[in-house]
Amino acid sequence: MAKVKYSFAVAILLTIAVSQAAAQWAPLASDANAQKRIEWWREARFGLFIHWGLYAIPARGEWVQWNEQIPTSEYAKLIEQFHPEHFNAQKWAQTAKDAGMKYVVLTSRHHDGFALFDDPGSDFTAMKSAAHHDFLADYVKAVRDQGLRVGLYYSPLDWRFPGYFFPDLYMDSAVALRDQYRRQISELATNYGKLDILWFDGGGNEWLGFGGVHFNGRWEGRAPDKPYTGKFDWQDNQVIGLLREKQPNIIINDRTDAAADFRNREGDGALGKFDNQTPWELCTTIVEGGWGYQEDAKVKSLAQLLRLLITTAGRDGNFLLNVGPRPDGEINPPQVERLQEVGAWLKQNGESIYATRGGPWLPGDYGVSTHRDKSVYLHILNKPDSGTVVLPQLRARILRMATLTGDSVSYEQDERHTKIKVPPAEADVVDVIVKIELAEPWDTSAVVPVDSDKGLLH
Repeated sequence: MAKVKYSFAVAILLTIAVSQAAAQWAPLASDANAQKRIEWWREARFGLFIHWGLYAIPARGEWVQWNEQIPTSEYAKLIEQFHPEHFNAQKWAQTAKDAGMKYVVLTSRHHDGFALFDDPGSDFTAMKSAAHHDFLADYVKAVRDQGLRVGLYYSPLDWRFPGYFFPDLYMDSAVALRDQYRRQISELATNYGKLDILWFDGGGNEWLGFGGVHFNGRWEGRAPDKPYTGKFDWQDNQVIGLLREKQPNIIINDRTDAAADFRNREGDGALGKFDNQTPWELCTTIVEGGWGYQEDAKVKSLAQLLRLLITTAGRDGNFLLNVGPRPDGEINPPQVERLQEVGAWLKQNGESIYATRGGPWLPGDYGVSTHRDKSVYLHILNKPDSGTVVLPQLRARILRMATLTGDSVSYEQDERHTKIKVPPAEADVVDVIVKIELAEPWDTSAVVPVDSDKGLLH
């Protein structure tokens, strides 16, 4: 993930990473199958992200090699220590299932170049490590056995190749990196059965090193509005074309130059605004810290995670929550416990999240709303002092309101407003949910602004 600290060597590149992180990466797919392939993902709403690799051993996050400028030859020695004796893919998959997640995305290879899968063309893989094992094969089978969708993260970026950062100066290195990218994507698409998601990071001609710095009498950062004009090209359309040929129903994110199925927002603070026109996903960490394992990282509170899940769904997005397993392959127990707590909440309230769309009411001081067919779910995240939520009238007849347990909720309507008496709840309840039954299905394209947008909760 895009997490970099300042140092002498990375100051310019950090500027580029920050500017590109907020950019629109790729066009959205518009082929005949595009809408159909994204349907299951929109309904799933909630997934597990897993960052795991050699960087778990030093336990200082997935960017440890770059942040600390560890020479590639020295970092590569970690391969001799990579023997996760407690790795159990079935436990990972069960954890995701217990959390109420519908899909899982694992880092098949991060920016350090270490692959969790077998690649005969590389010496930097789990098969060549002390473990001598293809962890990806176990992962895919375990996730599939739990009835979950299988996703793989893959980074074309590889810090071992200077051609990534200076492709025109080190063209042979850049071409070798591109060859590795094409070969490994082909292996992933061929050797592990049906895949549902390929989650790219660090690719695309406009990301980080490609065009990030250029030489004009001196090295300087490229302005965000100026595209890369060098001689190198990832040839993403060819690689993704090969991927889609082998995996016709796979969906991909927007971090290559090829047409994407969904967009990414990264980190708690990137929650952003309502968008029901573009499939999008908020990805963030379960801990206060990096994506890879950090020994003393504090687990976020249940309330914080539930608010992120609820407010993401209310903005019509998916929520991908990351864990970073330890070097021995286990997910830290406090993280597992927190995921189980989220799962317990979803067992009671999941109908207001799964297979819903955001709206009809836009986010506001009250919280957010979701809907499915004739049902609207009002998520009251901030109970007003008056005990009554006042919202603009819907252009649909309301039949009744009730809690998810079936208790009636009092409400009044006039020509302009609907006034809803907030049901009683325990003081520590994060979300009071009111189910509103309409006489006819709500048109997802129709949204209703509220009086304030201060409900953009982060």
